[in-house]
Amino acid sequence: MIIAAFPGQGSQTPGFLSPWLELEGVRERLEAYSEAAGVDLVAAGTEWDADRIRDTQVAQPLIVAASLASFNALRAATPARPDGAAGHSVGEIAALAAAGVLTESDAMRLVGIRGRAMADAAAIVETGMSAVLGGDADAVVARLEELDLTPANHNGGGQIVAAGELGALAALAAEPVKGSRVIPLQVAGAFHTRFMAPAVATLREAAGALEPADPALTLWSNRDGRPVAEGRRALDLLVDQVANPVRWDLCMASFAEHAVTGIIELAPAGTLVGLAKRSLRGVPAVAVKTPDDLAAATALLTGDNA
Repeated sequence: MIIAAFPGQGSQTPGFLSPWLELEGVRERLEAYSEAAGVDLVAAGTEWDADRIRDTQVAQPLIVAASLASFNALRAATPARPDGAAGHSVGEIAALAAAGVLTESDAMRLVGIRGRAMADAAAIVETGMSAVLGGDADAVVARLEELDLTPANHNGGGQIVAAGELGALAALAAEPVKGSRVIPLQVAGAFHTRFMAPAVATLREAAGALEPADPALTLWSNRDGRPVAEGRRALDLLVDQVANPVRWDLCMASFAEHAVTGIIELAPAGTLVGLAKRSLRGVPAVAVKTPDDLAAATALLTGDNA
């Protein structure tokens, strides 16, 4: 079983969409995505600087658009298809589209609404997120509780992402758990925490107007790391996940239970492949960062990667 994995916020970098625009039809696809999401994604992915694409209402549709554009390029390159799909945080919207639960237009409209709602929620209180690398996991969680921080992402591979008020994150960095490093993330709020509660109602209303299909691929949820077979259930879980922790660690544990034989991370790729290499040792993984990486992804899908 080969999984298509879709990254979350913070994976974007200035200009990363430029090489994709060299492929036939990609510009037109991105222009359609832009109209649905309410963001000029071509300009954002080729011209805008790091601060501008860090803005939540830009970053979220930009990442999902890149994931879908690269996924479509992979489908055009080979008739072989992934057997499953999973997305990290906002990447779940791309995963739902890849699995056929949402149309691409609905996915882009939904991520535009999600990005704006989460940006509005993040503006209420000044918050952020920091990755905690290494250290005893129980000790890390205990330290976060002391500081009134939330373990917002359980990423596996020795990585927990802390989220909360900036002063508490600064205190964590000043006195980290023994054996750990604290790295501030380029995001604009404490996502997947109580601070995002105002965004949930907005997203639930938008999702309620959609007509999801049941997934055509095995689809994993960040909520508990388990496959979900019903489209409406998958969409409900995606909405609730905005104010609840991402359990990517449980997704990877479930991948192992389902005998996953390969992972292909779509653009803007790299983070999820890195986590997989630490937690799913021996499982081949390809990061599709540019069109040059499509050949390696195709080889993995077709079994021609000896």
